Formats: sequence, C-alpha cells, structure tokens
Amino acid sequence: MPKNFRVAAAVLIASAVALVGCAGPDAADEDDRPVVLTTFTVLADIAQNVAGDHLRVESITKPGAEIHGYEPTPGDIRKATDADLILDNGLNLEVWFAQFVESVDVPHVVVSEDVDAIDITEDAYAGKPNPHAWMSPANVQLYVDTMATAFSDLDPEHADEFAANAEAYKAELQRVQDDLVAELAELPENERALVTCEGAFSYLARDAGLTEAYIWAVNAEQQATPRQIAAAIEFVDENEVPAVFCESTVSDKAMQQVVQATGATFGGTLYVDSLSEADGPVPTYLDLIRHDADLIVAGLTGSEAAP
Repeated sequence: MPKNFRVAAAVLIASAVALVGCAGPDAADEDDRPVVLTTFTVLADIAQNVAGDHLRVESITKPGAEIHGYEPTPGDIRKATDADLILDNGLNLEVWFAQFVESVDVPHVVVSEDVDAIDITEDAYAGKPNPHAWMSPANVQLYVDTMATAFSDLDPEHADEFAANAEAYKAELQRVQDDLVAELAELPENERALVTCEGAFSYLARDAGLTEAYIWAVNAEQQATPRQIAAAIEFVDENEVPAVFCESTVSDKAMQQVVQATGATFGGTLYVDSLSEADGPVPTYLDLIRHDADLIVAGLTGSEAAP
C-alpha cells in the first residue's frame, strides 16, 4: 500500500477515534440490534434480505457512489469501530477499506469467498479477479449462504430465521437468472453479445451465454483511448451487435461514439456498483438485476423493456 495512503489512513483513524468520544446520541443509539456494516449499497440490500428484522444493516457508501475509487471519511471509521460485523465483497474491489478493517477489532467476512472468480484479461488489471461477482444471481446465492452463516454466528438465537430468509431470497435470485437465460435463448449466436463501457458483466455474461466485450476492463480514471473505442467498434460491426450499453456511474460519451460509428442502438443505462435512492429505478438488488436483465433482453432482441 502506498506510503501516503497509510499516512492518510492513520490520520482518519485517529480522527474517527476522537469523533467516537464526542458524538452525541441519535436514533441509532437506541437500536440495540447487532450492527452489520457493508462496504456498498448492493451488499447492504442483499444482507438486509437475509437479516430480516434481527440485525441493523448499514452501508459505508451512499446510493450512486462509485465504489472503486471511494475515499473513506473519519465517519466511516467510526461506523466500522461501532459495528459488530463487517462484510465486504473482496476480489480487490474495496482496496480503499483494507487498512481500516485491519485497524478495528471487529469480525470481518468476505462474502465472495466461495465464488469461482473470473480473471480480467486486459490492461493493467490482467490476471486479477474481476470483482463484480454480484452481477451473477448464481454468485449472489453463494453470498447469501455466507451471510446466513455469519449472521448465525453473530446472533445464534435467530439462526433458523436467517436460514429461512436466505432460502426464500435465493429462490427469487434463481427466477431472475432463469428468466434471463430463457429470453435470450432464441437469439442468433453472433448477436449473443453484451457490449458495455466497463467489463463489469463477465459473470452475468457467463450465466446468460453471452460473449462479453467492453471499452475498458475496470472503471477508467481517464478518457477511453481511441484504440479502445476502435476495438469496440470493430467487435460490434463484425458481430452485428444490435445494441450496446453503459453503466450508471460512468459517462457514456465513449459508447456514444461506438453507436455513431456502427448500426447499433444505445440500449440504455445499466446499474452495477450502486443502488439508486428509494424513489429511483433500482432501490434494491433484485430491482437492479431485473432492470439490467430486462434492458439487455430488450436491446438485443428488439423488444420493449419492462416498465
């Protein structure tokens, strides 16, 4: 870890400790349920479905946040210090949080621990695992099992309820995956392709039998290069891909260049790293994965997306 990051982390931790002592009571202080802290909103919603009413689940990041380059605050460290359990995705997603997890005496579980990871194949991240494992409903069923076990260890009195919640939620996840696979089954093989701005859909593409293509492998810190855009254009042209997509947390400017240079349409905005606010299009993980599945099916088959 870079020296300047360690120094910044130390300052944040010291500040957070001070804040713990001076913070006044609030409504959360009157809630005596064990606190489960997750690193981002998608994990928080999945965890809440397993926890039911017996645990208080919170997310470090807020709806709409870009998870890859998030910068923690002293308040985040206070939350970690006060938590009874910390959940993170792993697979190198939350590098920014590793220092803080090591600095607090709180049980920590990596929810992707049983996932068969897919490696990134391009750019500086080649050979490292693609962190977006939650974009597979099948993988999320593994997340759910890991959470149910962790919650039972934290609160054994409600272990049976955690297990029942997990099974019910896994059934909903399986229905989403089955529907996606069935609706794409009739597409010609060359059109069974998912082209996005970021390579965040490797697991979903695998589940649905789609070939994945993208402009950049992991969220770009700079503008897409002409070479990356040209490669996407070539792929779309060669495979006669009917529609392309981009993610909600990045600009679609580069993908619009692909649209202008090919016969493809812009299929719409997909959600990956964050849920929306409660009144937005994807306030829950099931809403997110259904939204993305519906949009992909509509774009590739020429049908109308579900409202």
